[in-house]
Parts: sequence; structure tokens; C-alpha cells
Amino acid sequence: MKITVVGTGYVGLVTGTCFAETGNFVTCVDIDEQKVCKMKEGIVPIYEPGLDIMFERNINEGRLTFTTKLEDAIEGAEVIFLALPTPPGADGAADLSFILKVAEQLGSLIKDYVVVIDKSTVPVGTAKKVRQKIAMNCNCEFDVVSNPEFLREGVAIEDFMKPDRVVIGTSSERAKKLMEKLYAPFVMQGNPIHIMDEESAELTKYAANAFLAMKISFMNEIANLCEKVGANVDMVRMGIGTDKRIGNRFLFAGVGYGGSCFPKDVKALVKTAKDNNYDFKILNAVEDINEIQKTIMIPKIKNFFKGNLMGKRIAIWGLAFKPNTDDIREAPALYIINSLLAEGTEIVAFDPEAMDNVKKIMGDRITFVDNQYDALLKADALVIVTEWPAFRTPDFPKMIQRMNAKVIFDGRNVFKTEQMKELGFHYESIGREKVTRDSKPGEKITISKDKIIEN
Repeated sequence: MKITVVGTGYVGLVTGTCFAETGNFVTCVDIDEQKVCKMKEGIVPIYEPGLDIMFERNINEGRLTFTTKLEDAIEGAEVIFLALPTPPGADGAADLSFILKVAEQLGSLIKDYVVVIDKSTVPVGTAKKVRQKIAMNCNCEFDVVSNPEFLREGVAIEDFMKPDRVVIGTSSERAKKLMEKLYAPFVMQGNPIHIMDEESAELTKYAANAFLAMKISFMNEIANLCEKVGANVDMVRMGIGTDKRIGNRFLFAGVGYGGSCFPKDVKALVKTAKDNNYDFKILNAVEDINEIQKTIMIPKIKNFFKGNLMGKRIAIWGLAFKPNTDDIREAPALYIINSLLAEGTEIVAFDPEAMDNVKKIMGDRITFVDNQYDALLKADALVIVTEWPAFRTPDFPKMIQRMNAKVIFDGRNVFKTEQMKELGFHYESIGREKVTRDSKPGEKITISKDKIIEN
């Protein structure tokens, strides 16, 4: 099948590459000439595990091509995916200007029947607006389908190639058959293709992301309560996660959610509700909780240093909003860093993939280093913000040797409290007991909540 993908951001590039991988001929179009030139040379503009191998293979086999010209890209195409940005406006509403502009252009370029597919996350009613824009200048038949993506950054290839489900919103039998043919190679194990109306498909994407964001904020609230009552959020998580009605995913406490989807989609769904005279109280609370959670570690850090952070050297491990991506959109690390800088601290940061993106924002306000241990040199404390696998089992003797003090603030509960006790760290995490260090080297200590018992 001949496929066009308009937009080569995260969703567009993964979508185009994965469709090429199943034998389709895909042309990706983008207005950024420099970006297109790099992609033609086999350079992937984003970091996503496994994408580079698949990307290069399909370019070499002639199934994946790139252009800046929309009219060339859609020539002979049976389906056209719109994978364009929908950033939130000041009121939280999704900005549809990129999508609608391309839709208007398509109206005068389409010559034969084609299915135009909204792959971007868009509010209810977008399919109708796209149809209207195309129809203004189009003299042939076409259909507009809503086909939301459900890709998790870091495992997007697996999510696309083996989806839990495919959601297709269309009232056209002709478009339905074409879409089922297109996705047949991806659901051979029996995972469902849900056919529904366009409005339901559009709302499904927002509902899914909002629900997951709600689980995260709920668990962070439980974690904060755990600290008040002396409970352990890890135990609570296991206790409720084994209930099949709840499930064990998205129950990990931390410093809040970020990225390109959850913050934007929660805001957009709240705005949609408001536009339809409905007060979405739960999602308003989810947003409020997440904003507070992003900087929940700051009071802990200030308390440890008795309110004075001026001149303290703080190491940051992790800048991306989650592991296995270089995406820093709404990343909690940025909020934490800005809060610490406002207190007069010196920040030294490391992230395996996201440092270049943060440099574009922070410039020389913070120091970037080439590995996680260099960040610890003469550090007064370490703050862990992203749970990269390399951070889980570090060389603790090397850490202790480099740091001014054995102090860790763990925003992702990477380490076990018992381990921190044995190593003699002052250790604070989310929803678990605080491990306080106040002993001579070599002394064995056990700690119950905040009380130190010398043996």
C-alpha cells in the first residue's frame, strides 16, 4: 500500500517506519528542510530504542522516503496520515492550526479517492473540521478517519507492531475495509480492532491518557499520606496492584508525570468538558496534584540543609521525563532544577540522552557532565529524577568517594531503604521512611522511621 505521513515528529516517524516495516511504501513529508535532509541520510532525529535499525533498513530497501513537498508525497497515496503537533493554547485547548492548514492544502491536491487519517491526538469534532476544510477545494471522493495512537515513549516500536488494540473512528464502510487491511499485519495474534464513530475514537484517546494520569496522581497522593502515617508506598502498591480490577501498572510513586501526552491531553479534556458546560472535577484535581508533585522534593532538600541552599552543589541524575527517551517536555527535572537554582544552588546534571535538549533551554545556567559519577564530584547531595536503568545498581563506593556527603533525594524510589541504611546514607524518597545518617564510620545502625537506634 502507498502511504503518506504528514509530520515527522515522534508519532509520525514511528508510524511511517513501522508501516514501511510491514511492506508498505511510505513517504514522510515535513516542512523542515534540514530535518528532511538528515533523515534522507539515515539520521533519526529522535531517540527511541530500536527505531534507528528499522529506520535504516527501510530506507535502504526503498520503502521509506522523505520530502518537503506535500504534492509529491501524496501522489498515488491510498491513505494520508496527519501526524502534526497539537500544542495546548493558553486556555488548554489543543491548537488545530497545523492540521487544518494541511487539510485545506490537501483539498486542492487530492485527485482520486483517499482516506485522510487523524493520527494526532485531537479533540472531539476534529474529524468533522478536517472534512470541511478538505471539502472546500476538493472535487473527488475522500473519507476522514480518526485513528488515535497509543504509543509509550521508550517502547513505541513494540506498541505499534504489537498493539493492545487499534481504534478506528469512521462511518464509511469503504474506509473501514481499507483500514482493516492496513492494520491486519499488526493484529495477527488476535488483538482487537475497534470500529466506532469518529467522536468516540477521538474521545477514547483523551480518556485513556487522562485515566492513566489519574492513577499516577492518585498513587502520589497515597505516597504523601504514607509519609504522614509511617506506611510504605511500595507495600501499598503491591497490595492493591494484584487486584485485577486495579492492575499493577502506573502505580509507582514519584515526582509526577510529564512528557508530550499526559499534561497536554488532561488539559485538553478539561477544556472540552468546560466548553460543554461540564466541570470535570477529578481531572482538575489530577492537574493540581501533579503540579505540586513535581517539586515535592524541594521542601525535603531545604529542610535537610536547614533552609539554606545557597552555594550548595547538587547533582541531578536524569533529565528526560521518563527513561529511554530524550523527551523533556513537561519533565519534572526542569521544575526541580529551576526551583533549586532560585535557592542559589550549583547544579551538575547527567542524563544518557536528554542533555542536548536541556542545554537548549538552560544554556550555561547548569553544568552538564559525560557520566553519572562525574556529576557527583564534590556534590553536597544527589537528586534522582529519572529512573534510568543505569542508576539502579551504581558503584556505591565510587559515589561515596566523590560526594562531599552521603545524601540522596530519590524522586523515583530507585533504591531500597534497607540498602541505604547499610551504606550509611541520608536518604529520602517518596512515600517511604526517611533514612537518617548520624553515626561514625563503621557503626551499624538500624532506623525506624526517623529514629536512630545505635547498636
